[in-house]
Amino acid sequence: MNKEAKLDNLLKAKAALILDQPFFASLLLSMPISEDNSIATLATDGESIIYNAEFLSNLSVNETIFVLAHETLHCALMHMYRRNDRDLNKWNIAADHVINDTLDRENVGSMPEGALLDHDLIKQGNGTAEGIYNVLPDNPDNSKGDSDQSQGDGQPSQGQGNGDQDSDQSSNYPSAGQPGGALDQVNDASNDPAENAEKESEMRVKVLQAANAAKMAGKLSAGLKRLVGEATETRTDWRAILRRFLSERAKVDYSFARPKRRFLADDLYLPSLTGEKLGKIVIAVDCSGSISESIIAEFESEIKAIIEDTSPTSIDVLYFDTEILRADHFELDDEFIIKPTGGGGTAFSPIFEYIEKEALEVSACVVLTDLCCNDFGEPPICPVLWASTDPGDVPFGETVLIKE
Repeated sequence: MNKEAKLDNLLKAKAALILDQPFFASLLLSMPISEDNSIATLATDGESIIYNAEFLSNLSVNETIFVLAHETLHCALMHMYRRNDRDLNKWNIAADHVINDTLDRENVGSMPEGALLDHDLIKQGNGTAEGIYNVLPDNPDNSKGDSDQSQGDGQPSQGQGNGDQDSDQSSNYPSAGQPGGALDQVNDASNDPAENAEKESEMRVKVLQAANAAKMAGKLSAGLKRLVGEATETRTDWRAILRRFLSERAKVDYSFARPKRRFLADDLYLPSLTGEKLGKIVIAVDCSGSISESIIAEFESEIKAIIEDTSPTSIDVLYFDTEILRADHFELDDEFIIKPTGGGGTAFSPIFEYIEKEALEVSACVVLTDLCCNDFGEPPICPVLWASTDPGDVPFGETVLIKE
């Protein structure tokens, strides 16, 4: 296909989206599209779209409609801001399954040959890129493939994000455009968190505007409405909520009058906290098997940092399923470690019964769980924060959703 025919296909695809798919068209028209033959297929960084001319020339108009809508969904779902330290190629593959499933259900264009769509995998991953990523094996059947080899033109394989040029070179997953790889590459956003937060906010506005355009045209399906809700949900960092919950219960301030003793040996003169310290805190850990090791590691790390700042008098860690399995006690200078044990059903009432039975004077109680239980027991006197890996309703206390 010559250049004129390729551009004609692009124009026809854009026109078709404007007439039939106002949601995708609204997002697409807000992003510049340009040619870049150094990439294998297509790519986006959340602000623009680039394409390989040869790849696009082999697509029909309907397939071009599909891939353009595909790029807009990467932006709407803000996949470039959600990858964190995950393997780039594996993340792009997980994100592609979600997007291709959405476009298939919405009957948007025609999915090109080789694009990824596994309904069983999507179901296992609860329809999210993060969930599918966790379900995918670390070493797929086509381990290594050609992901770290050079392509036929002698150029390194594509798929790197900005600032992560080497992040996929040791990936066990193929790069975009290779057999088994994603349809396109999602480049990482800026390394500046503040800049990314601003861009995310701008994208949420664009998604809402696109939804309104589709609604006015009578073409906002239930599926797109749900997607808009997920895309525009403000993602509050659970760490900030956990820190706020515990810090509010300690009236402290920093002072150099009594420096932290543990750092003096290293010639570090750091201020210590003065005032009313945080009292005893209880950390209850659900051992029913639903909490992943990575979640526990993140949770433990954050609790350690909060302990350093708020200086609680002591920490009791309760491990439970349908009963208290073990109770560990830590003083302020002890090394804080979470080591889950056992595994079975789940009941929350034993936590608060234990606190009452042992007559613990507790300033705050944090429960790490998935909230898959109806046995909450009686509300305790102390404030409770439910740090949950899954959404759910609680009869008392605050909740914060923990996401990996």
